[in-house]
Amino acid sequence: MIEIGTDGRTWLLSGPTSSYALRLTDRDELVHLYWGARIALADAEALAAEPPPPERGFESWLDGREEYPVEGGRRFVRPALSVRDERVRGTEWRHTASAALDDELQLHFEDPLHHLAISLVHRLRGDVVERFVILTHEGDHRTRPLEVLRADSATWTLPRRERWRLSQLHGRWGAESRLTRGDLTYGEQTIGSRRGHTGHAHLPWVALDAEGASEESGEVYSCALAWSGSWRITVRQLPDGAVQITGGMGHDDAGVTVLRPGTAIVTPVFAGLWSGAGFGGASRAWHAYQRAHVIPDARTVRPVLYNSWEATGFDISEEQQRALAHRAADLGVELFVVDDAWFGGRVSDRAGLGDWTPNPDRFPEGLGPLADEVHGLGMRFGIWVEPEMVNPDSDLYRAHPDWVQHQPGRARTEFRNQLVLDLTRADVRAYLWKQLDGLLSSAPIDYVKWDFNRSFTDAGRPGDADLPELWWAHPQHLYDLVDRLRAAHPTVSFESCSGGGGRVDLGILARTDQVWTSDNTDPLDRLAIQHGFSQLHPARVMAAWVTDSPNVQLNDRVSSLRFRFVSAMAGVLGIGGDLTRWDEGELAEAREWVDLYKEIRPLVQLGDLYRLRPWDGGLSAVQYVLGDHAVVLAWLPSQSYGEEQAPLRLRGLDPAALYECRDTGETYRGGVLLRRGLLTGLRGDLDAGVFRLRRV
Repeated sequence: MIEIGTDGRTWLLSGPTSSYALRLTDRDELVHLYWGARIALADAEALAAEPPPPERGFESWLDGREEYPVEGGRRFVRPALSVRDERVRGTEWRHTASAALDDELQLHFEDPLHHLAISLVHRLRGDVVERFVILTHEGDHRTRPLEVLRADSATWTLPRRERWRLSQLHGRWGAESRLTRGDLTYGEQTIGSRRGHTGHAHLPWVALDAEGASEESGEVYSCALAWSGSWRITVRQLPDGAVQITGGMGHDDAGVTVLRPGTAIVTPVFAGLWSGAGFGGASRAWHAYQRAHVIPDARTVRPVLYNSWEATGFDISEEQQRALAHRAADLGVELFVVDDAWFGGRVSDRAGLGDWTPNPDRFPEGLGPLADEVHGLGMRFGIWVEPEMVNPDSDLYRAHPDWVQHQPGRARTEFRNQLVLDLTRADVRAYLWKQLDGLLSSAPIDYVKWDFNRSFTDAGRPGDADLPELWWAHPQHLYDLVDRLRAAHPTVSFESCSGGGGRVDLGILARTDQVWTSDNTDPLDRLAIQHGFSQLHPARVMAAWVTDSPNVQLNDRVSSLRFRFVSAMAGVLGIGGDLTRWDEGELAEAREWVDLYKEIRPLVQLGDLYRLRPWDGGLSAVQYVLGDHAVVLAWLPSQSYGEEQAPLRLRGLDPAALYECRDTGETYRGGVLLRRGLLTGLRGDLDAGVFRLRRV
């Protein structure tokens, strides 16, 4: 709901539990008024009527209060918008119009000198406020182009508090999404990516709490950016204590694009959420928002998949894939995915990328016969691709060496023996469309795992070394390509992968069905990764595999099938081990776990998540609630002699109701489960359990 003040210059956006208010002053300064628990329009107008702070000689009263700070005028904070032409840098704007349409507020400004129109958009999605900016060059052919140095999506202003704590998700390859919290200090703290993709080092999300918010109580302010290229989020605390969060595409101020007359750019969404129910309440709100407004077909549960990569590596054959498919089908797997090395001359990571046709030695009749057999076994069929990349040893590169990103006159760098295709070229985009559309039309393919294993290092183009568009346009063209493929092949699902969790954000999730959380499939390591991931994203998109033990890919840790399955069942269950080496006992146990997961899958993927006990090296657990049903997944890494595990105090239940637990055979009062807790009975090293509860 959007309400407008009596003078038409105060706006109040209200969701189910929160409100957001802003005000346009008589000098066309757009200032932030309020963000927090729901208030009335009269409250917002009272805030708007308060006098501004006193003027001080070395400070601007706008700093820390402005809704979208531009460069120029009475401002000293880092600007969200910075533009220049050949003569003038900065922005001096005036308000031209406003419109409140359903749940969307549009505020329009112009800079006459630059012929620049600036539209600030606020869109309500429940308690989530989506914000973005539209920049339009309204000049004609006689007008100078504008260089956009910085175009953030939004600046969020927090209320005054004595002390703030900052939460973020950091990591690296194989150790993504690690949650860390610490006191916010004066100055600026910036996270982001200079890599051309979201990156492994940070997820584009921050949360701030004051006065000691906990998992289920206290105020939490959090923001997430919907962008899959380079990005930056800056949290700043000004000398007077004001706190703001600014974020958007691009990292450094080297330029976003050149805006020519008659052209426009739209920044990605930077979404914000207030929760009065602690970090858990904030997570559940983010999950509900993504299921309702971001993820395609989010009310449909994802299938149990098998991926052949860890079983085969690059040494694959059709016969070998058939054998794995039969084993997978016998376990109850619903989707069989052939990973790398099915195409071109791909016998190692040194060759073949870019040549997206089946290897005739490995698949003499193409992928159709294998896909048909997989379908005959009752499973869907999927493949792995990495379309944005090319190996120098490929037919594509030999034919078009000019199609890759490259700074002329500089040494060409490679990672994983590959280069990045320049998606700003129309011929490159036409080639990728032809190859991928043809591939998806050539065989009954139901699923595409889309990988990205090479960060930008040579972001240039021969003949045009200074090409800022390459950084921001690449993700846009990626989005357009995936959107076009989804429209042409509506039954095909897509997974985002980037060497594990290197491209996980709201932007890619708007057009993919799930993401590969991490290349690290160790079940113990995954608990920390999944704990951090759940701060923002729902289990419905979190792919998690059961692989072989010992885990030879990473750390040689030995773990039971029970521990591996219960760890992976916290997301979208997959299996990635070499099933031809599993004995009959392991296969029989795996069938039981797959059947159990299918039973609890609606709760895990579509239910409300409660983190009962965070991952800190001891007993940890999560709970999912949907309707009258709940399920608890619990893990015990180790146990010392004489150590008793405390009961797990459940959440989201009716204290006056009775709940039957199918796994303990007991019936419990809801109040007992909420206040005393559930005794898990876990013991020893690497133990785990599943507890299914039904309201009687």
